[in-house]
Amino acid sequence: MDAVTAQQTSRPSDGDVPGALARIAGAVVHDGGACRCDPGEIRVLADREDGTVVRHGGLVAKAHAPGVADGPHTARLALAAHPDLGGILLPPVPGPRRERVAGRPVTVWPYGPPVDPEDPDAAPWEEAARLLALLHRTPPPPGPAGPLPAMRAPEKAALAVGRMLRTAGHHPAAATVLGAWHTVTATDPTVGPARESAPGTGATRAYLCHGDFHLGQLVRDFRGAWRLIDVDDAGLGDPAWDLARPAAWFAAGLLPAEVWTRFLGAYEAAGGPACGADPWARLDLPARALTVQTAALALAKSTAEGRELDEVEGVMIDTCARIARTRTAPSSVASP
Repeated sequence: MDAVTAQQTSRPSDGDVPGALARIAGAVVHDGGACRCDPGEIRVLADREDGTVVRHGGLVAKAHAPGVADGPHTARLALAAHPDLGGILLPPVPGPRRERVAGRPVTVWPYGPPVDPEDPDAAPWEEAARLLALLHRTPPPPGPAGPLPAMRAPEKAALAVGRMLRTAGHHPAAATVLGAWHTVTATDPTVGPARESAPGTGATRAYLCHGDFHLGQLVRDFRGAWRLIDVDDAGLGDPAWDLARPAAWFAAGLLPAEVWTRFLGAYEAAGGPACGADPWARLDLPARALTVQTAALALAKSTAEGRELDEVEGVMIDTCARIARTRTAPSSVASP
C-alpha cells in the first residue's frame, strides 16, 4: 500500500496509525537495516475501531482498541506468550513493547497466512474445533501479569446492541433485534456488563476462552500449523460462548448441517467441555446472543454506510424475528 510504504522514509504523525505501525514492525523486521521487502508485504490487514493491524514482511504490528485497560491487556498478552498455550495460541514477538500510537498500546506478532475466504470448502473447521477444545481444557496458568479477566463475549453482545440503538435505533428492523435481545436478558439478566465471571449457561467452572472465535481468528504459523490469534477478548468464562458464532450461523441456515456436525464432532472428540450430553442446553443462550450481536452490528454498519442490508445480514434479522417470536426453545434454535 503506497501510503504505508511511503511512511518508511519519514516519521508518521500520531494520527497516521497504519503508517506508524508499519514503521514499528519494519524496525523489528530489519533491526535498523534497509527495507527490501516486496511492496505487497507491507500493507494494512485491518483498520477497525477495535484494532488496526499492519503487515511488514514476516511480522505484523497491531494498535489495540483506544482506552483498553493496561491490567487486562497485559494479562492477556502474557497468556498468549505462556508455554502452556504454545500449540494453541500464536505467541507475540518477545520483548517489552512500550510504543503507543495515538495513545493505543502496540504489539508485534509473526505474520501467518489466514483462512482463504474464497475457498470455503477448505475452511479448517475441524482444526479450529480441536484448538478450541485444547484451549478450554488447559488449566488457567498463573502469570506475573496477574489474574486473567473474564472473557468479553457477553459484554461485546451488549455493546453491539448499544451501538445499534445509538446509530440505527430508528431503523425498522431495530425493534426486531431488540426483541430477540430481550429473550437473552430474560433468560440471564447478567449477560452484558463487564464482570469478573461469565454469565451462567450451565458451566460449573470458569475455563480459558477465546472470547471472539470465528475463522478469521486462525492463521498458519511458520510450520504451517493452524493457531488461534487475537487475545483481546480472551479470559475466563463459559466455553459455550466460543462455539456460539458457528452455532448461530447453523441455526440461521448459513452454516450447512454437515459442516456444523463436523465442527461439533471434532470439538467433542478432542475432549471439549462446552457441550455435555445435550449441546443446545448450553449453546442456546450464547447462540441467541451472537445472532443478536451480528444483526445489531449489521444495522449499525449499514446505516452508517447508507446502504441496504445484504443477503446475509437480512438472514440474521429474520433469525432475530424468529427468536423473538418463539422465545427460542433450544429445539427451535437448532432448526435453521
